[in-house]
Amino acid sequence: MAYTRATFNLQELLEAVQALRAAVEETQQTLLRKWRPHLKNRTFISSATNLAAYVGLRRHDLRALQQQLATLGLSSLGRCEAHVLLTLDSVIHVLQHMVGEARPAQHIPDSARAIGRDQALLKRHTGLLLGDAPQKRWTRFMVTLPSEAAEEYLYVRDLLVRGMDCARINCAHDNDAAWRNMAGHVRRAEKETGRPCKILMDLAGPKLRTSFMAAGPAVLHLGVKRDERGRVVQHGQVILDASGAPGCGAAVNKIGQRVPARLSVPAAWLDKIKAGNSILFEDLRKRERRLLVAERLSPIEVLATCEAGAYIGIGMTLRHQTKRNKDVDATALSGDFIPPAAKIRVFQDDMLLLTREDIAGKPEKRNAAGKVIKPAHIACSEAGVFDFLKVGQKVWIDDGRIGAVIEKLDKQGAWLRITRARQQGEIIGAEKGLNFPDSKIVLPILNDDDLNALDCAVEIADIIGLSFVQSAEDIDKLSAELHARGKRDMGIVAKIETPAGVRNLPEIIVHGAGRHPFGVMIARGDLAVEIGYDRLAEIQEEILWLCEAAHVPVIWATQVLESMVKQDIPSRAEITDAAMAERAECVMLNKGPYIFNALDVLDSVVSRMQHHQLKKTAQFRALHW
Repeated sequence: MAYTRATFNLQELLEAVQALRAAVEETQQTLLRKWRPHLKNRTFISSATNLAAYVGLRRHDLRALQQQLATLGLSSLGRCEAHVLLTLDSVIHVLQHMVGEARPAQHIPDSARAIGRDQALLKRHTGLLLGDAPQKRWTRFMVTLPSEAAEEYLYVRDLLVRGMDCARINCAHDNDAAWRNMAGHVRRAEKETGRPCKILMDLAGPKLRTSFMAAGPAVLHLGVKRDERGRVVQHGQVILDASGAPGCGAAVNKIGQRVPARLSVPAAWLDKIKAGNSILFEDLRKRERRLLVAERLSPIEVLATCEAGAYIGIGMTLRHQTKRNKDVDATALSGDFIPPAAKIRVFQDDMLLLTREDIAGKPEKRNAAGKVIKPAHIACSEAGVFDFLKVGQKVWIDDGRIGAVIEKLDKQGAWLRITRARQQGEIIGAEKGLNFPDSKIVLPILNDDDLNALDCAVEIADIIGLSFVQSAEDIDKLSAELHARGKRDMGIVAKIETPAGVRNLPEIIVHGAGRHPFGVMIARGDLAVEIGYDRLAEIQEEILWLCEAAHVPVIWATQVLESMVKQDIPSRAEITDAAMAERAECVMLNKGPYIFNALDVLDSVVSRMQHHQLKKTAQFRALHW
């Protein structure tokens, strides 16, 4: 049904709203007959009834009708998500009075009470899934736990103190033992702090990723940072390690902290080294280099710095020079170290083979003239994906950072032509996301790894997060597995990150909330890649509206205050995004070195914004200009 912009008289306007209500109710009843077998949870029946009405309402273009109603100072239906038919009835009631039709005066208070009950359902369902709200804010905070949370109890306790209401354990990483340690730390912190905290275990699901990479050359690179004039502003660092363990390159740990490189050296040689001494060597480029010993960290560890970049190989001669003696005091050979993973660098218009074989990824091979004689290749984590690929389809790598198109399919795999990469090229690593937005890929929602993780999750978690939910049947499969494990009432969060998931969201909600405490996560990372970044804002609004109509909570996730979490400096856009996230019932932060500061900022933003907005409604608190 569409409404023209022709001017309505009051009687025509009343008849138009009455006709709309009849059409909405007809759709509502049709959907309820379809949904009724899945409504095992009786407390969700009224919410499903309203959701069906909302679906019926949004099948019409109401813009002209809304304009007419707003002109008269009536509800324009723009805030009716949680109580569709009641809002229509209230509008009809007022219009009937305006045209002179007598109506019972009791209608308005009855309608107001009913609307209040509907609004309370969202709070009730949110509490069942995510627990009670904190005292000073309605929105809960979820935080992804890093691997270090399995060992560092104080880190977990501090997260609760700073405002974490739900801990997310990503089952795509770590293992059963680590997950149990994390959960144990959360439960202990709950008791010590007096703050409740739910645990969500996020099953990896059919997430497509690049597979493992081959080892790169056995070279340890020590880098320095320079300013625009070439002056050193940050020295390179290396830990001389006599523990006997192999050395390794500099890295960033799971909570985003930079860890210096390690170089294995003999213990007897290291014993003689003191702060202020120098270590001289010739690097792989035949350049004389010097390490300055900064401090002794332990009996078997010494921290040293370098003023110039260097490339160190295994078995390189290291010459110890004391502070007073300019002669070499003693020499040693650098020990073995773990070579870094090979780096595949691709440029626009390069060819890249996505191989069918489960083999390590390798860079391209070039001849003496620099011509590529064998393109780079990477493997996909799921071999079954090739059954759904076609020539000409788009492929996105690493959350859309690298774009490609399938140019050829053969026995080796899919040959990708790189269509999007920065001028300096892009690095492809292991376990980076692969998205095929043009391909209708159908893979099992739960694989063997997911089922093994589920065995652990039902013992230690409160909520199961299901990734890449595309249909109601996906929810049914998880529900059946939970039932088989004696957890029929366990909470479920459906992560929406594909066009199919958006398209089938009403049925996904009904099948989930019809049996379990239930919520929806707007997983904006993969969702943006799958539907296109330009549509993300539109689609996340639609998800918020639909979930409000069903009175189910929403989790706003992916890159919330990302710059703040990783670099301690939020962008202006991220602050605005965090403010808009207040409309969801829960906001998720990912791990990073400045997560505690990010929690403080998020708490400040959300606590302020809840005085200005409630879902889509502006709250007019007093302002002082």
